[in-house]
Amino acid sequence: MQIEIRGMEKLSFRERQVVALKETGVSSEAIAKRLGLAPATVATLYNRAKTKGYQVVLIIAGDPLGVMGGDEEMEEDEL
Repeated sequence: MQIEIRGMEKLSFRERQVVALKETGVSSEAIAKRLGLAPATVATLYNRAKTKGYQVVLIIAGDPLGVMGGDEEMEEDEL
């Protein structure tokens, strides 16, 4: 599985770093330590980035969730 972050060009370099780590599940405390920032700065950068409107897209190869089954069509209410 991969993630794609759309709209990264709207973000500053530090915001990009924080968003990439945060959106892959790294805690704010770990981000702060890794980047040498205060936890409050990480929160500020993340919140500022969210206001700039980026999108996270999951790219899943194959069918690791087991939902793409055979050729039978799913009814709309099953989706």
